[in-house]
Amino acid sequence: MAPDASDALAVRQKVQLFLNSAQSGNLDLLKKLASQLDDGKGIAITVADVKDANKRGALHFAAREGQTEVCKYLLEDLKLDVDTKDEDGETPLIHAGRQGHTETSKYLIERGANPSIPSDLGATALHHSAGIGNIELLKYLLSREADVESQSDAGTPLIWAAGHAQPDAVKILLEHNASPNAETDDSITPLLSAVAAGSLPCLELLIKAGANVNVIAGGATPLHIAADIGNLEIISCLLKAGADPNIADEEGVKPILVAAGRGSHGVVEALLPVTSRIESIPKWTADGIIEYMQAESKHQEEESKLQSSTAREDNALENRSIPEVSSEAKKKAAEAKSRGDEAFKRKDFQTAIDAYTQAIDFDPNDGTLLSNRSLCWIRLGQAEHALTDAKVCRELRPDWPKSYYREGAALRLLQRFDEAANSFYEGVKLDPENKELVNAFREAVEAGRKFHGADEKKTT
Repeated sequence: MAPDASDALAVRQKVQLFLNSAQSGNLDLLKKLASQLDDGKGIAITVADVKDANKRGALHFAAREGQTEVCKYLLEDLKLDVDTKDEDGETPLIHAGRQGHTETSKYLIERGANPSIPSDLGATALHHSAGIGNIELLKYLLSREADVESQSDAGTPLIWAAGHAQPDAVKILLEHNASPNAETDDSITPLLSAVAAGSLPCLELLIKAGANVNVIAGGATPLHIAADIGNLEIISCLLKAGADPNIADEEGVKPILVAAGRGSHGVVEALLPVTSRIESIPKWTADGIIEYMQAESKHQEEESKLQSSTAREDNALENRSIPEVSSEAKKKAAEAKSRGDEAFKRKDFQTAIDAYTQAIDFDPNDGTLLSNRSLCWIRLGQAEHALTDAKVCRELRPDWPKSYYREGAALRLLQRFDEAANSFYEGVKLDPENKELVNAFREAVEAGRKFHGADEKKTT
């Protein structure tokens, strides 16, 4: 091996050991390696510059593993930025909060960490503490004025708590005036999330707080979701709270037919007395309705097989040749991206699209630009454009979880729920700790089961 290559390999190995020492809490080794890596810029600057491929530095790794003593050295001795962001816009506090490291999270906030800073997907430490049911950290964050209505791509902290069946977290958030009817861009509410999670305690708390039991998301009501899952307790609770069993989805399907399509005899019997008769069904009995829906399901399955064989080509991407990009072009792309970021913050999505398009023209290899433009298209409801950008982003960066999230979000907007679930799941496999992807995957699966009337697609 040439001397230069050998030296570069040695540096890479030291960098990996350095980040591992931050993660494992080996402070003595971390200090030793920091001195060895310093090329004259000073230990603080050297340590701040050492990052992995996802732009995560020592502080991110230490926070993620709850290594408070390492965090103290990095923040108090080296004066590192407590709110430094990685490639996904996640701060050390977000990493600590997601893993449930309460003491480390408290320490970071005491050192000036801003609990309201979101990741690129909008999630804050409050979202994560709500999702995992970390009550101590949840209360602490709220006491430090964390925004209880902060919106991530997967909803508010209350939606996270309900969707992960965390009734204690739901109770606390409601006590802090979290809206029981907050919605995501896809009209998902805390109540819908609680029903999808099968959490009766969360559902009861939300109903008591005034949650709408007849909310509609993607054409489905909470009763549709409960009927699909087959949870009699939740169905009973919804009916007592005023859920209307005669609301049909956009395909004209009532909750009782959803249950019948799943073969849930008990649910069909529970809904039968409160559902108006459907004249097209010859035998208006539990057995008769189930027989009718099973016959319909077979017919739809045969049609679906015929259509799917001719539709796959439409999703294929043409092979892209990747041109070289000069440093001057990259600089201009960065300037255009900055304009796009500012426009996005103002919610001027069309201006942001124009700026990102200019940036892409200068640097077509940068998947981040396509991800950003895809999100803008979603905000404008232009799902096809969003999907096109997301697919190219995924091709450019197949190891980046966010590219799969963008693709799934566009497919979800197009109501291609099974495909969306597949995209989200691919992202989950890359980053199993990403709650946004996990939430999105589960919601897409539930929506797919409802709309397509087929067996839930099991992914292993």
